[in-house]
Amino acid sequence: MTSSPRTLIATPPASTAIEQSRRTLRLQLKPKVPTTGYVDGAWWPRSRDLAAELPALLAVLAVRPGRIERVTYNLTTWQPVGGRLPLDGQVIRLEGFLSQQADTVTVSGQGRQRLTLLVVPPETPPEAAHEVLMRASQRGNDDPVAALLAFDRPDRFSPA
Repeated sequence: MTSSPRTLIATPPASTAIEQSRRTLRLQLKPKVPTTGYVDGAWWPRSRDLAAELPALLAVLAVRPGRIERVTYNLTTWQPVGGRLPLDGQVIRLEGFLSQQADTVTVSGQGRQRLTLLVVPPETPPEAAHEVLMRASQRGNDDPVAALLAFDRPDRFSPA
């Protein structure tokens, strides 16, 4: 009788696992198809510190709109931030507006390509945040921002 090969997988120490989970970008985008709805996907940042949260987001998003030039956001949902963010040898313009839909950020790249993302509030319970990320990124989803963030609908997760 031959024994089957075994692979031993070392479990990382808890502190390493926690650090890795902190670095994981919590983002879901709709498939790259003709635009539908109010948002192109959803992002669940860990804080309301836009300058700290943007570098990881922009590093991933640069593939879609090309070289990123500008990010717009709602002034009331983020901590105050300067008008420029140096990133990888370039400067990204950050522009806050009271008129921008709350709980969204818009990332603009070359050729006026842009992505509008629903921002799931950082304090959202994980189960609810996952549901919002999945729903906002579904092909053909055209729910408005308020409907995507409404956790009390009968067909949605409802926090206790």
